[in-house]
Amino acid sequence: MVAEQFVTPFWLDLAATGLGSVQGASFAAQFKDRRLDLLGVGLIGVVAGFGGGLIRDLLLNTVPAALESNWFIPVAIVAALLGMLLERVFTRLNVLVTVLDAVSLGLFCAIGTSKALAFGLPVVPAIFVGIVAAVGGGMLRDILLGLPIGVMHVGSLYAVAAGAGAIFLTVAFGMGSNITVAGIGCVIVTTLIRLLAVRFGWSLPEQRTISTLRRLRRQKRA
Repeated sequence: MVAEQFVTPFWLDLAATGLGSVQGASFAAQFKDRRLDLLGVGLIGVVAGFGGGLIRDLLLNTVPAALESNWFIPVAIVAALLGMLLERVFTRLNVLVTVLDAVSLGLFCAIGTSKALAFGLPVVPAIFVGIVAAVGGGMLRDILLGLPIGVMHVGSLYAVAAGAGAIFLTVAFGMGSNITVAGIGCVIVTTLIRLLAVRFGWSLPEQRTISTLRRLRRQKRA
């Protein structure tokens, strides 16, 4: 399956990168004990802003898209500094930021999945690349801060939402849909699942061994 790449307007790519940088920096600013300097905040913002795209392009063995323009790095740095300085403001706008984050998650997923298909990858690896493109920035952010990777813990459906969106895109395109229509559908599916998960507190079950499940059943019966 070879597809055209789902293309978004350049300003939208910059906006999604800036939003990721703002979130990464405002998140890092909460950890006062880390004593991050301006360079540290800027670095975390840059990584959170286009880290997923960087990993995506490394997996596809191509020049990272963020390095093909003079705009991405400055926008990510400025957005990161704003995220640090205006942390309380963005905290008050948490609902709006959550919605925009869900939309950008879908955008990164659609771009990553379609780009992988355009490079000739089979469906399953393309879905994997799309998921990594969507959640990679947050993973790198947590690694730089020395924190447990959030996407791997109970309460986060980032990867599940991205996976559902990536599957929708590949299925829709495989059934003959235009790549733009399939990409928009991917964004909608990813956004809705992420927002519903936040609204209703959805999460995957915590890992359990068979012995643990048996013990929990006995305790429930008792």
